[in-house]
Amino acid sequence: MDNQRLILIFALAAVLFLIYSAWMQDYGRPAQPQVAHETSLSQEAATPTPSAGAEDVPQVLTTPETLMPGSTLSEMQAAPSEAPIRVETDVFHVEISPRGGTVSAAWLLDYAAVADRPDDPFQLLKPVPPNMFIAQSGLLGGDSVDLPTHEALFEATQTLYQLGPDQDSLEVELLWTSDTGIEVRKRYVFERGRYLIRTSQSVTNDTDAPVVVRQYNQLQRTDLYDPNESRFIHTFTGGVYYSPEDKYKKVSFDDMRKGKLDRTVVDGWIAMMQHYFLAAWIPPRGVAETFYTNVLGNTRYIIGKYSPAVSIAPGTTQVFENELFVGPKLQHTLSSIAPGLELAVDYGWLTVIAQPIFWVLSKIYLLVGNWGWAIIFLTILIKLLFYKLSETSYKSMANMRQLAPRLQALKDRYGDDKQRLNQAMMEMYKTEKINPLGGCLPILIQIPVFIALYWVLLESVELRYAPFILWLDNLSAPDPFFILPLIMGASMFVQMKLNPPPPDPMQAKIMMALPFIFTVFFAFFPSGLVLYWTVNNLLSIAQQWYITRTIEKEAAANKRKR
Repeated sequence: MDNQRLILIFALAAVLFLIYSAWMQDYGRPAQPQVAHETSLSQEAATPTPSAGAEDVPQVLTTPETLMPGSTLSEMQAAPSEAPIRVETDVFHVEISPRGGTVSAAWLLDYAAVADRPDDPFQLLKPVPPNMFIAQSGLLGGDSVDLPTHEALFEATQTLYQLGPDQDSLEVELLWTSDTGIEVRKRYVFERGRYLIRTSQSVTNDTDAPVVVRQYNQLQRTDLYDPNESRFIHTFTGGVYYSPEDKYKKVSFDDMRKGKLDRTVVDGWIAMMQHYFLAAWIPPRGVAETFYTNVLGNTRYIIGKYSPAVSIAPGTTQVFENELFVGPKLQHTLSSIAPGLELAVDYGWLTVIAQPIFWVLSKIYLLVGNWGWAIIFLTILIKLLFYKLSETSYKSMANMRQLAPRLQALKDRYGDDKQRLNQAMMEMYKTEKINPLGGCLPILIQIPVFIALYWVLLESVELRYAPFILWLDNLSAPDPFFILPLIMGASMFVQMKLNPPPPDPMQAKIMMALPFIFTVFFAFFPSGLVLYWTVNNLLSIAQQWYITRTIEKEAAANKRKR
């Protein structure tokens, strides 16, 4: 029984190791080779997306003919100029390529690319590698139908659109016409304060025969290369789709290479996501769309969707509507856009605990205005919530500490006779009315909270580059000077001293080594998480010291009475 505390400590260490291992297995990816040279942002945005011909267009069947892209690069005339169409709103700058009306670049104005350059906005969409990431759309028709895919050349009336101070929305329209009498208008509607873009493809049939049409939307990207990413913390980059039946499903790049997704879904959505940010196509409600994936050259990954075939009668117009989200993983925003979209903030299997924790954390932040102080007050609330459980645990430890000399005497008396030693110990526990496992359960119950908070601090974009005080200017990154991990290690060492020492000298040495091991381990964790653990340790020390002193005084008083 005297080994229970040691077993518990090792269990905690094992849980932390398994968290890290599972996270690496689910989200880890091989490091991408560093690119020797990158062009400027303006040059990159002006560069058209490399074409892959028809292979990056979804291949689908309809009765009675096969729908294929009506025009390819080889069939289209060379464009005199393909300068991107620039769109400026209050939340982002977007560039739309005339080639297919592709959303080829997007800078998020409220999010810095790196912590030390707050005026340099983060670029989520980008038309060329590394980190190529674009949103494409197009139309598919039969062999005899000329319809624009994402390779067709559109025209726009102007190259710069700006959301004025008195405007709440901004519309960008691109036009494509064929010699056979089909006209397609692509529209993008931007709204003030929103990362959601309303899109539509309007098809007017001025021919003499019906036209069968599908619309498709897809996201295409390469592997993520981030030189600032921690080597010890990896997050998921890849495809995601949602369906009412399967709920939230991740499709990693490895999954895309192994096989193609082919899934018909009503009221779902598709997305490409990375740490803190995502782009997602959200189809209209009630429409059965087919979700698909594709891999081009083993370097470019596509997740997309296409609609059912629609027959457009002569002289009529069909409008295909969708929404495109390009922005940060803000839970309250995502939940209002589409069912399940808030799950893009991936808290893993403890989402049911993590989401309430984040809700409380965000409410505290609204009061104090600093995420570091919000974490501290959240720690106090969690400590109060588990106060009675912790009290039970610390009383058990304090009582075990009182028995330590007697347990050592039993060990000296019975030596290597484990059976008689255990019997004598159990008799002593029964006589003193002490449960040696009483300190274990309260700590085990708190482990899921710790894991959930780990994911909250890792996944919540609100804490990205969030400053605290003094040298802690980024709670989402490790402490650059390792001061906080050292304080945490020292507090853990003090906690060890307050606990009953194990009778075995080897066990005692191992337990004393654990604070140093955890200090190294936590040195690579986000400083926000280390802040929580440090404050929790300090509060635990105060509570444990008070309970231990109280029990020691009671024991001394009882001894004097005897």
